[in-house]
Amino acid sequence: MFTGLIEELGTVRSLRRGGECAVLTVQAERIFDDLKLGDSVAVNGVCLTVSALEQRVFSADVMHETLNRSSLGSLIPGSHVNLERAMSAGGRFGGHIVSGHIDGTGKLLRIRRDGNAVWYTVSAEPKILRYIVEKGSVAIDGISLTVASMGREDFSVSIIPHTAQETTLSERRVGDTVNLENDAIAKYVEKWMQPCRPAGTGITPAFLAESGF
Repeated sequence: MFTGLIEELGTVRSLRRGGECAVLTVQAERIFDDLKLGDSVAVNGVCLTVSALEQRVFSADVMHETLNRSSLGSLIPGSHVNLERAMSAGGRFGGHIVSGHIDGTGKLLRIRRDGNAVWYTVSAEPKILRYIVEKGSVAIDGISLTVASMGREDFSVSIIPHTAQETTLSERRVGDTVNLENDAIAKYVEKWMQPCRPAGTGITPAFLAESGF
């Protein structure tokens, strides 16, 4: 489990492809305090397992499914990536529940300044937007953010300068692809509701009345 609070920016050393998988190698600094083989690290929001470890450099295998669902396949040597180690049991929970299992990608539509804040508008598929609510949480490239506004085909977040400077958001440009992970709570609620609903129907006033609401 992660919190979406980025610990540092890493630099991609290489992305070596082989068949339907790849090996990603990243150089960093702060996360090596207690990093061990087999540990989990969120790289741009994608949970990866450390498979090799050298001084200030770690490698992780990236499976075919991960390459298809994320933007990791577009990384090149020199690319910066957001890094976060798995949350420790005694740590502060400053962001929100982030699993590192992204739901898909979105496209950066607009970037605009509003005083000292910066607004980022991201387009996404309906299967992702259905779980996003205004003032709810979303992880963009592993960064825990609050949804500031919603559109029919996109959503926006408003961030402070510190967040931009400490993450890859300061390097993002219109048209870039970003990894998205919905708030897990919304998906669990939907799953729990499904056995209670007649097949092929939604939640209607009649259904709520029959269920005692």
